[in-house]
Amino acid sequence: MAASKAKKQEMLTEVQELFANGKSFFFADFRGLPVAAVSAIRKELRANNVGYKVAKKTLIRKAAGEHGYKEIPREVMEGSVAMTVSYGDPIAPARLLKKLKKTYEKLELLGGLFEGQILSSSEAAQYAALPSKEELIAKLVYMMKSPIQGFHGSLHGLLAKFVRTVDAIAKKA
Repeated sequence: MAASKAKKQEMLTEVQELFANGKSFFFADFRGLPVAAVSAIRKELRANNVGYKVAKKTLIRKAAGEHGYKEIPREVMEGSVAMTVSYGDPIAPARLLKKLKKTYEKLELLGGLFEGQILSSSEAAQYAALPSKEELIAKLVYMMKSPIQGFHGSLHGLLAKFVRTVDAIAKKA
């Protein structure tokens, strides 16, 4: 059933607000997923500060065009499309969709809009593979701590050897 002109205008306004407030946008094909699965996906995304909107592709294209994303290729928005919107970490939607695909095999990452660029499915998957900011900080701290820890271990070994030697000499005398 076709949506009325007023309903379409309301949906367009909602999508424009998402583009105005969001940092990045990734598209997913959710065909074949039961309603319970879609509800669980929405809940998981919401818990991670990621929006989820299903709207007509023409309305999404129109709103995207108004925000600098011209000519979105068909393969980026193919089938039944859900748009995920990042309000915090710009890579979070792609990473979450990749994680959710393990549980819901029919969920497909189609592409995205990120920092003025239109991403294909493979490019979006590459972004999804990037570690989070917290993971990168943890790796950096580990890398900074590792040489210090090794140096400490070396010094501790030398001191322990020295103490054992002095103790052996004291016991011998």
